[in-house]
Amino acid sequence: MPETTPLRVAIVGAGIAGLGAAIALQKHDGIDVQLYERAHQLQEIGASIALGPNGMRTLERLGVHEALEDDVAFRNKSGRPMVYRDFQPNRHWKTNEVVSVDHHRGKVEYRHQTARYYRPHLQQALLAHIDPSRIHTGKAFAAVEELHHQGDDTLLVSFADGSTVTADVLLGADGINSAVRRSFVPSSAPKWTGWVAFRSVFDAKLVEHIPGVLEEANHWWGHDRTFFASRLGRDLFTVVGGWHGDPDAHAGSPYQASTWNSDGDVAVLREYYKDWHPVVRQMIDASPYTRLYPNTFASSLESWVHGGGRVTYAGDAAHAHGGAFAAGGSLALDDAYAFALAIFHVYPPGSAHKPGEAGIRTALGLYEQTRKAHTDRVLSTVREGNKKKVESLGRTETDEQLRRRMSDRADPAWIHEHDVEAAFAQAVEREGKTPTAEQARL
Repeated sequence: MPETTPLRVAIVGAGIAGLGAAIALQKHDGIDVQLYERAHQLQEIGASIALGPNGMRTLERLGVHEALEDDVAFRNKSGRPMVYRDFQPNRHWKTNEVVSVDHHRGKVEYRHQTARYYRPHLQQALLAHIDPSRIHTGKAFAAVEELHHQGDDTLLVSFADGSTVTADVLLGADGINSAVRRSFVPSSAPKWTGWVAFRSVFDAKLVEHIPGVLEEANHWWGHDRTFFASRLGRDLFTVVGGWHGDPDAHAGSPYQASTWNSDGDVAVLREYYKDWHPVVRQMIDASPYTRLYPNTFASSLESWVHGGGRVTYAGDAAHAHGGAFAAGGSLALDDAYAFALAIFHVYPPGSAHKPGEAGIRTALGLYEQTRKAHTDRVLSTVREGNKKKVESLGRTETDEQLRRRMSDRADPAWIHEHDVEAAFAQAVEREGKTPTAEQARL
């Protein structure tokens, strides 16, 4: 008969990574997964979010099928029915002409094509798949310590309100400023990259008079900034502008002290883009507001496993890459899925014995092997990109050079079409054990 004491998994953070991991783990009758969120109310902040084919496939694997539906997920209308590819025009800032186009590289079915969401809509879809009794709000992480008692080692997780819980495994999914991560690696606090995004989401009717903007997501490239606009699900629309400066130049950096989701000024945004093509200016004029989102970045961790082999991380807590390539949501979902795959590998559904210390260490090691090399490559790519942006400040770029940069941009297909199941199988194979079909797929 199964043991009466379940494997206790505590997840700190009820964002995309935390919710995804909870959805996967709650399918196992022998796992007691609980979510602890610092906010007193689950109210997602942010604007739009994109999921690439890898994130869309993981949503489907988790059973969150409604998030793949067209009413909530906007996909480009390329006019090429039955052609499995995404189509995102990269346009010239002044002429509005399409200079280059992004495509999927592999075969991608329609339901897995890159989609864009209003972030709260995606969170709501994930929340619908979790038993509300598993979610505990007003629980800001304070500390974690290892408890040793007659060979039965556990973790004691403490919160700012003075409460504590015991757990066998702790997953820190508490975002780019992760308190769990900083409790083990104090030097891992993210730093400002010098870029600030101006974001807004509003009723798509406000831009329906502007030809063409509701059919495709468009990305305009300029010499020192870009502009992005896209329809979202449920008849919403988003615009994203930006300002980039030297993060180390304290004088002359007007947004160095800006905070996430703080009030912006549409008049300032309008000034930044006053010389751009009329289509861009019209969308800014239609925006009823804008909010500021300073971009931050942290270097890769030496290890994802701490706390005696019982603590690990997911999402921005594991790899604070600052949202480049619009990959953060998909990376978080793949982290969540890989974490569950690793736990299920050492503790398959139906097993009569939960894993001990060695089994948990094996699971978290497999998880790290599945994800860390891939996300470290993402971090390295982003770091080099940020460095080039800062180095280019103040330089004069010709129109020919801009067009060449647009055409020769790096292909991020290796990020958006990454196969997390295949990566997990490879990690297991390196350990000398072949997963069963049930272990390899939830």
